[in-house]
Amino acid sequence: MAGWLRRRPREDPDTVRDRRAGLLMDVVERGWPVCPAAHPVGFGCSCDRVGCPSPGMHPVSFAWQTQASTDPVQVARWLELYPDANFVTATGTGHDVLDVPARAGEIALAVFAEQGIEIGPVASCGPDRTLFFTATRGTPADEDEWWPCELDCHPETLDAHPGLRWHCRGSYVLVPSSQHPSGQPVRWIRGPELPLPDPLRVLDALTDACDTVGAAAADGHWS
Repeated sequence: MAGWLRRRPREDPDTVRDRRAGLLMDVVERGWPVCPAAHPVGFGCSCDRVGCPSPGMHPVSFAWQTQASTDPVQVARWLELYPDANFVTATGTGHDVLDVPARAGEIALAVFAEQGIEIGPVASCGPDRTLFFTATRGTPADEDEWWPCELDCHPETLDAHPGLRWHCRGSYVLVPSSQHPSGQPVRWIRGPELPLPDPLRVLDALTDACDTVGAAAADGHWS
C-alpha cells in the first residue's frame, strides 16, 4: 500500500499532448525547421532497423532535410499522426548548435554567468550532452555554399566527436518535447525565446570547458 501511495500519478494524456505541442510551436515560431524522429521503445528504437545505433535520436524519414518544416499546420499534423514521436530540428539554416559533454556545459555556463556574458538558448539532451543554440555561420540563401569548419558534425559521425560537436548544414539535434534513450526528457535550461548569439562568441568558452573535462578525465578525476 505504501508503495502504491508513493507512485506518481499518471499525467492526463491531453495535458502531455498540449505541453509537447507548445514546446514544438515555440521552436517553429522562431523559424527552426523540425521533423518527426524515432522514439525509444524499451532499450531499443521505434524504427525497424535491427540494432539501431542511435535509438530514438534520428528522423523517421531519410528525406528529413527536405521534410523539415516551420509550418505550424504541418507540425500539428505530424503531432496527430505520430503521437509518440520525438522531434529533431535541422541545423544550418535558421540556427547552428554547439553540442558539448554535460560537464563541459556546466563549466561553460558558470563562466558565462561569472563574466556577465549573455548567451542564447541552451538545452539538456539526456544525462551526457548540453546543446548551445547559436546563429548559423552558413549561407542559407545559397544552397551551394556554407561556412566550413573542422568541427562540423554530421549525424553519422557523432562517435568521432566525443567532445565538442558543431551541428550546421546536414545535421540535426533533438528538441524539447523529445525523450532521450536514457529516459530523461530533452529540456530547456535557457529558453528558445532568447536571441541567438554568434557561435564564435561562445566557442572559446566551450572549447576551454571541453579541454578541462578531457584533462580531468585523463587524470582520473571524472569518469
